[in-house]
Amino acid sequence: MSKKDTFATAMTEGYTFKGEALVLGGAMLDGDVPEGALVKVPLRTMNRHGLIAGATGTGKTKTLQVITEQLALSGVPTLLMDIKGDLSGLAAPGTTNPKIEARHVKLGLPYVPEALPVELLSLSDEPGARLRATVSEFGPVLLGRILELNDTQQSVLALVFKYCDDNHLPLLDLKDLVRVLQFVTAEGKDEVQKTYGQVSPASVNTILRKVIEIEQQGAERFFGERSFDVEDLLQLRDGKGVAHIVRLTDIQDKPRLFSTFMLCLLAEIYNTFPEVGDPEKPKLVLFIDEAHLIFKTATRPLLEQIETIIKLIRSKGVGVYFCTQDPTDVPESVLGQLGLKVQHALRAFTANDRKAIKRTAENYPLTDFYDTEQLLTELGIGEAMITALSEKGVPTPLAHTLLRAPITRMDVLTSVEIDGLVARSGLVRKYNELIDRESAFEILNAKLERAQADAHEEEQEQDRKGRGGRDKKETSVLEDLSKNTMVRQVGRTVFRELTRGLLGVLGVKPTRSRTTKR
Repeated sequence: MSKKDTFATAMTEGYTFKGEALVLGGAMLDGDVPEGALVKVPLRTMNRHGLIAGATGTGKTKTLQVITEQLALSGVPTLLMDIKGDLSGLAAPGTTNPKIEARHVKLGLPYVPEALPVELLSLSDEPGARLRATVSEFGPVLLGRILELNDTQQSVLALVFKYCDDNHLPLLDLKDLVRVLQFVTAEGKDEVQKTYGQVSPASVNTILRKVIEIEQQGAERFFGERSFDVEDLLQLRDGKGVAHIVRLTDIQDKPRLFSTFMLCLLAEIYNTFPEVGDPEKPKLVLFIDEAHLIFKTATRPLLEQIETIIKLIRSKGVGVYFCTQDPTDVPESVLGQLGLKVQHALRAFTANDRKAIKRTAENYPLTDFYDTEQLLTELGIGEAMITALSEKGVPTPLAHTLLRAPITRMDVLTSVEIDGLVARSGLVRKYNELIDRESAFEILNAKLERAQADAHEEEQEQDRKGRGGRDKKETSVLEDLSKNTMVRQVGRTVFRELTRGLLGVLGVKPTRSRTTKR
């Protein structure tokens, strides 16, 4: 048997599955694709996570597009983090050309352009349904990791959440959290200390500074209501899974906000979705483009949280796929959890590049058909090395794959098309209404105002009582003076009468006034 026949047999047997599978392209050897040597991924293993890697311009985004299309046609909804703004074309049908036709003839696959059902989502001012979550939904542990708090500061934050729970103070947005932090070290200090213990002002000040830091990256837009319900990500239309595209083009320079959103979303999905084990097809698949923005800026506690959720979320029927330039951008603890690996070309411009290529080659199964290190630098645009998991969880043979072309538009939507998509969106109508109901901020301010009003009223009452006492005292003094005047007047009158009587007895005549006429 020739090498080509051996290769065709190995690939056909290695990529033959009992259940439904996604067809990504055809396995190549010496530039040819043997008949039937199609590279597939079992649908039931798509919750085992994956990686799409390669240098800039090698076709990573188009590969992500192809996988999303195949999932949607199989009835699996997706969530895509679109940092570069390249993925909106999923909402429009593609167009054929001679190169696409030649590629699909070589693969033995038909090319039928088709649009997918798409929802646009946004963390900022980009068009689409607004994604929000409340501070309470984060909880003290997750929020503490995002804020990079130490153990002491973490305990203070937990105390604040406990105080709010016990006193029915909803923590909805960041201004609620800031107000409560100020309250526990100021006007509410004695009340808090009596029940929960002393709160360190230094720790509170540190937490406040860290809250301000994420506020400056736009986090105040993310925290609040209406909180996004992750069940809305499970939509189907006409039997196709909806592709939910989170437009992140204006937060590339705000990695903390991106990490905050991703961690919150993963935690909410994990806490909300029921355990399903390994279903016939996943409930949801997430694609995180430019994944290095998460891993290179994340702190150790944040990475640990991400790694933990990635390990556990598979049992919820959810797959997570990272798209990045270098596989080494993804921590080894996460890389070891990934079932599907799609590796586009890498460039060997420097010594560090050559080391990265060697490390990358070591992450793929051994093969008798390719020199993996050499192939990594020779892959053309629209080509990739692929290995997946079989239905039994065994890695498939490494395949130099000629990828199929996307059936949706390989360019972005126009602004008019985006506006039309947003205008038809039910999620936009549901989530773009800004709600600011009474929460901790308003309740504590009202409490302070009542206390100030009560204090002012008490002060006025004291003033009234004080003035009443002084009035009474002044009246008593006047009465005493009046009485003394009357006594003196009566005394003088009696004295004059007695004097007159005495003089009359003695026979002394009173003298006339000088003015009396004789």
